[in-house]
Amino acid sequence: MPTRLDCHCQAALAASITASIKRFRRVSLSTLAALCMGALAGCAATPAEPVPFKLVAAERIVQPGYTQAGDGLVAVDVRRERSRDVIVRFRDALVYVDGVQVTDLMNGEHVVFYLSPGVHRIGVSTQFDPVVEMRFTVTADPRYTNRASVTFGDDHRIALNRVAQ
Repeated sequence: MPTRLDCHCQAALAASITASIKRFRRVSLSTLAALCMGALAGCAATPAEPVPFKLVAAERIVQPGYTQAGDGLVAVDVRRERSRDVIVRFRDALVYVDGVQVTDLMNGEHVVFYLSPGVHRIGVSTQFDPVVEMRFTVTADPRYTNRASVTFGDDHRIALNRVAQ
């Protein structure tokens, strides 16, 4: 379901383009691009509709040992939140465990790591961002979550947060 911001952005874009076409009968490509970029800039913070996360493709796992279940290991789910922001939508988010790159996540994907209980370092980056790392305590205690969320801020910088189930 579209949000109020979505409808406002679409209406503003349609109104701007329609007014320009009526006024000038011919719109230069640069004018049309400026109108579109201006309207889309206001829509940048709009999250995408919620849909189930897709598991990252097996061929993109560069260190498979981290994604294999085993005795005494705890599942840690790292999810890349979906975004409509065209600037970050098609960027891949590189994911690291204890300083080792394991995979990359695209928009709406997730990966499950199987880690020993204790403190680990989970990090993310893009080709434009430095590695953002967090100390992540892995526990089998059901009172705590073993889920992390990869997002992009309004400044298009990558972020990583621990989230509740």
